[in-house]
Amino acid sequence: MAATVSLLYKLTPNPITLILSSQKESRDGQVSYKYFYKRAPAVHKGEHERMVDILNAADVQEMCQIHGYDVENRIVRTKDDYLLTIQRIIKPGEPKRRSNGRVVYFHHGLLMSCEVWVTMVQTHQNLPFLLYDLGYDVWLGNNRGNKYCQKHLIFPIKSERFWNFSIDEFAMFDIPNSIDYILNETGAKTLTYIGFSQGTAQAFAAVSINPDLNKKVEQIIAISPATTPHGLYSRFLDILLKSSPNIVYLLFSRKTLMPSVFFWQQIMYPPFFDTMIDISNYILFNWRAHNITKLQKLCSYAHLYSTTSVKTVVHWFQIIGSKKFHMYRDNASTIGGSTSITYPLKSIKIPIHLIYGTTDSLVDIDVMLSQLPNENTTAQPVENHEHLDNIWGYDVKQKVFTHVLNYLDEALHASPPLPVERIEQSYLKAIGSGDESSTLHNDIKEVELSYRKPSASGSLFL
Repeated sequence: MAATVSLLYKLTPNPITLILSSQKESRDGQVSYKYFYKRAPAVHKGEHERMVDILNAADVQEMCQIHGYDVENRIVRTKDDYLLTIQRIIKPGEPKRRSNGRVVYFHHGLLMSCEVWVTMVQTHQNLPFLLYDLGYDVWLGNNRGNKYCQKHLIFPIKSERFWNFSIDEFAMFDIPNSIDYILNETGAKTLTYIGFSQGTAQAFAAVSINPDLNKKVEQIIAISPATTPHGLYSRFLDILLKSSPNIVYLLFSRKTLMPSVFFWQQIMYPPFFDTMIDISNYILFNWRAHNITKLQKLCSYAHLYSTTSVKTVVHWFQIIGSKKFHMYRDNASTIGGSTSITYPLKSIKIPIHLIYGTTDSLVDIDVMLSQLPNENTTAQPVENHEHLDNIWGYDVKQKVFTHVLNYLDEALHASPPLPVERIEQSYLKAIGSGDESSTLHNDIKEVELSYRKPSASGSLFL
């Protein structure tokens, strides 16, 4: 089967060929297969080899090591006794690091882990590496239930009680407890929070119900933000899944959501797996992924999925159905005429910067701006970007990172927004400290151009 699929993909335009190793590699008692590089003539050898390394990487530590970085794994015990693993970016063998004394905390989205921040083939198109080389102390967070956070001091992972959490628990425990740990470890008084998708919603919710976080978080930079998303692109699925939580629980149980994805990912030929992701995203959200190159999809989609609770997804459908960003509503909450408890987002006092794609079907920017405080919220549209494009698009440097660097500099100097030229200088300064020479940079450019999809009539799939 795999050989047949591989042959079909060789006949597509700009094929990327991978060879499945006959050897099996064991990691933590699990058997996995390793793909090797077989370069197509149009692809730069170094970039293709790095892509294969990222595709094969088992965890965030291996992914960082590919680029010359590493992570320190730290354990955060939440107040309700979950054990979260968070990571601090480091660079082995660095004699004396130039630090600016500022801390940045990254947090991922729904059904994801910290790995989504470090999947890019080009080193400094990974925002954590870029900020590290600009002198920031960079931390990556994880939600309870994902691959890095599957331990509780009392509840076994196979129990329903372990998976009995939603956005509420992320906001009440995971985010504030992780922030407190990071500030205690670094000795810093504040940090900047950079979230993606659900990671932004968790920050808004956490700060709104934990007023002390207004003194600990310098600002929230929200990439592809979410509070009350539009519904699914498929009207049938949208109506079905919003109609009753019991339908979702009946389909997926009351534990973890779609754990079989790991099995299918392991046995599928990677380009075919990427096509399945593209088809699913198109059906659910009308995303076409024109801005993510073939080469990049092989890296990023391999690290896209991680586990979460079914209850978290039910919570999102409740929010979508009510058009309010509220706490999870139990079936019993209708007794006595009670209503959903809405998160008091207007009480947030720190700067919020929204970076959203203009073609992102999930983001309802008008509703979001009406929910957040007017006086300290800005919104930056990114033309022709969808949800995932803002972290994995070939043009993230120009269209996303410049705004992030601008917000970081604003917070530091309390000055008007910097001109793009100044931001570019900061970016190029960081690039100069990395491993991308001008020659390699040009090669990357050629690879990106060769794998860009035509915007009008191009194929949706790989």
